[in-house]
Amino acid sequence: MDRRLVNVAVATVWTSYDSPREIDWDAVTNPVDIPAWLDRLTYETRLGLCNDALVQSQVLYGQEVIVTEEAKGWAHVIVPEQPSSKNPSGYPGWIPMVQLTQSPDEWNIHDGPVVVVAKPKATLHTNVDMELSYQTILPLVWEDDQKVVVKTPDGSQGRFDWKDVMISESLDSRYKGTGLDIVSCGEQFIGLPYLWGGMSSYGYDCSGFSYSMCKANGYIIPRDAHDQAKSGKEVDIASDLQPGDLVFFAHEEGKGKIHHVGIYYGDGKLLHSPNTGKTVEIIPLVGTIYEKELCAARRYWLETEA
Repeated sequence: MDRRLVNVAVATVWTSYDSPREIDWDAVTNPVDIPAWLDRLTYETRLGLCNDALVQSQVLYGQEVIVTEEAKGWAHVIVPEQPSSKNPSGYPGWIPMVQLTQSPDEWNIHDGPVVVVAKPKATLHTNVDMELSYQTILPLVWEDDQKVVVKTPDGSQGRFDWKDVMISESLDSRYKGTGLDIVSCGEQFIGLPYLWGGMSSYGYDCSGFSYSMCKANGYIIPRDAHDQAKSGKEVDIASDLQPGDLVFFAHEEGKGKIHHVGIYYGDGKLLHSPNTGKTVEIIPLVGTIYEKELCAARRYWLETEA
């Protein structure tokens, strides 16, 4: 099994190795420059990521991928941490080889302890400082009152300021948040522009947003909306909807194909990343197209006994 680690702040998972356009150059290099890439994209070229099926997903610095094939400087990968009906082993797609590095034998974020970026952005201080996304997870080396030192994918070490991170004993034993915790995490990103395939705090798509806020609370859920709607605990929309539940929307006034997911905010409101050209927002459901298209709800957070 050819395990590799993502060695850039955010690696975009493309549909094919020839999917990127000239305007996407900053997203396929190492170092990557996601802000410059997004600044360059117009509404039309952003929309093309979706309409032309160019992008599948994204992965963060230090995340593991499995390489299944190499072609023209690109790797076809599986992302184990992003469950998908597209492949039983994880989410598939293509990443430039230059954005990956061999996984060190001692690399282990599952048994911990691990350091988790807990702010929308955090600076990893190394020889060349790197801005990292929310929910980037790296192995802990040591910590003191001033700083937190971590392993990096290339075998070196870097440090975070305490204010930007939290430490967990292991990835698998992370605190399991409540529905309200999921909502609270999502509120940090109000105003963030939507990005098709987005899985970082530079931009989320609708299911990437719900996935990432659940992940921030210790729950790994399916990557895509239609898969998210088939897992978790079924929730009665009329009588049992609670903050933090995922709510799903389908064409044909809820009878057709699921096309959108958001987080139920409470009080009849929706917290979501809508579509290209819009930003993460909280809106009332009443009187919107979403009210007509609401078709299902699922609960991934653990309910505690009173």
